[in-house]
Amino acid sequence: MNPNKALWEKGDFTRLAETMRRSGAELVAGLGIEKGMDVLDLGCGDGTTAIPAAKLGANVQGVDIARNLVEAGNRRAKEEGLTNISFREGDAVDLNDIPDGSFDLVVSVFGAMFAPKPFDVAREMFRVTRPGGKIIMGNWIPGDPTLVAQILRVSSAYTPAPPEGFISPMLWGVEKEVTERFAAAGAQKNNISFSRETFTFEAPIPPAAFLERFRKFYGPTMNAFEAAAKDGREAELQQELEVLFESQNRSGDKNTTSIPATFLKVTVVR
Repeated sequence: MNPNKALWEKGDFTRLAETMRRSGAELVAGLGIEKGMDVLDLGCGDGTTAIPAAKLGANVQGVDIARNLVEAGNRRAKEEGLTNISFREGDAVDLNDIPDGSFDLVVSVFGAMFAPKPFDVAREMFRVTRPGGKIIMGNWIPGDPTLVAQILRVSSAYTPAPPEGFISPMLWGVEKEVTERFAAAGAQKNNISFSRETFTFEAPIPPAAFLERFRKFYGPTMNAFEAAAKDGREAELQQELEVLFESQNRSGDKNTTSIPATFLKVTVVR
C-alpha cells in the first residue's frame, strides 16, 4: 500500500476534524467564494473546508487519499442535504483524471502538505487551476511555538529517522520553499503571497482528553507512541505531550480545550 495512504487511513482523523469546524468555516468565509464557482479541496479529510465552501454555493470536489475520510465526507454532505459537493479518493501528487484548468479555486488546508514529492504537488495544483484562478494552502510552520508544530517536533524525537530522500512536510511552511515549488510549476513569483493566521482547536473536553484523540486517531502521533513503546519511553512521551497541551490551552476552563495554532496561508494567483 501507498505509505501515505496507510498513514492517513490508520487512525480516524474525523475525531480531530470535529474540533476544527469553526476555524475551517471562518477560513473559507474569507476566500471570496461565490455561487457557481468550481472548487477543488485537496487533502480534504471529511470536509472541514469543503463543506463550508459548498454551503456558500460553490461546486465542490473533495479529494483525499484516505478512503475512510472520503466515505465520512460523503456521509456528512448527505446529512447536510448538499448536492453540489462530492468526495472521492485521489493522490495530490498525480491528479491524472482531472483536466487542466478545471477549477476557479484550489484549496488545501493541512492536507497536500503531507503528500510526498512536493514539486509534483505544486505542479498538479497549478495545472488544474484556471487562468485567473487561485490556489490557497494552509500549512503548518516548522519550529513554530504553537500546538501542531510542537506535537510533530516532540513526536519526531521518539520515532526512527526517516528514510533517505524523505522531504519533511513542514517545509511547506517555509516561504522560500513554497515559492520555489510554485515557480517551478509555472507561477510568477509576484503572484505568490503569504500571511500567518490562526486555526483554533476547540473541544468540550480537558486538554488531556484532547491529547488522547491524537494518540488514538492521528496517524503521526499513533506512530510516535508505537515507537516510544518499543523503546520503553511511552510514559515519557505522554508526559511531554500532556505538558504541551495543558500549556497551550487558552479556554480559561480546565475542563474544556481551546488551543490556537499558527499556520502559513499561501495564496497563488494563476
